[in-house]
Amino acid sequence: METTPRHSCLKLQIPNSTEPIFVKGTWYQTHFNLSITDGLNAWLCNATEEEVRERAAQWDQPVTEYVNLAERYLGFQQPGSVYGFNDASNGYKRLSWTFEKEGTKLEWRWKCEPAPNSKSVTAGILDFLMDANIRLSDEVVRKTQSFERLKVEAEKSLAQSERLNKEKVEFESAIYTKFLGVLNSKKAKLRELRDQLSKRDVRNLREEEEESTDETEIFDEVSDDERSEEEAAKAITSTSKGAPATRACGRKRSTRK
Repeated sequence: METTPRHSCLKLQIPNSTEPIFVKGTWYQTHFNLSITDGLNAWLCNATEEEVRERAAQWDQPVTEYVNLAERYLGFQQPGSVYGFNDASNGYKRLSWTFEKEGTKLEWRWKCEPAPNSKSVTAGILDFLMDANIRLSDEVVRKTQSFERLKVEAEKSLAQSERLNKEKVEFESAIYTKFLGVLNSKKAKLRELRDQLSKRDVRNLREEEEESTDETEIFDEVSDDERSEEEAAKAITSTSKGAPATRACGRKRSTRK
């Protein structure tokens, strides 16, 4: 089943030629058709499936690859390729182009016959170009409109992004200010508690020192009393030891009388 054909139209500038030619191509999977005009005369090249198959076999290529390569060089003028459109007797022309394959420069050539009705062929090419131009113009309009819509959306997104960024900065600033206030309040409370603890420690230290001083004075008084009692006790003891001796001596003196 034949697929929908592809179409192309190339404005081809031939070396050593002052005027370009237009090459319209209709591309199928296994064959292609070419319509060529220089504005005055026209030529046709109908490459049949059999001809394309023979050419592809000569170049050791699959048929589809051969057609795709021909479309590549006749759909867009390839830099580095040498194009030719030369006389081939009896009004025929030979269309040729060169390409490189595996480092070797090769040339493909197709013979084109004069069109039975050059005006019709030329008009067909012009109609195709006008339709293509209209399609391209419509596409440009659609792309432009799409671009304008995207531009508007981008501007909206940018404005929204800037607004969100501003709100973010304001929110962070407010949070920071609030946090700073809470932090300073906590610091002040901590300093107050520290001062209270310091005063309490100082007061407790003073009370401990006063209690220690009182205990020392009481201990000193007790020691003095104890020493007084000890001294009194020693004095009494000493007195008790001296009294019996005196009485004994007195009795002895009485006996001798």
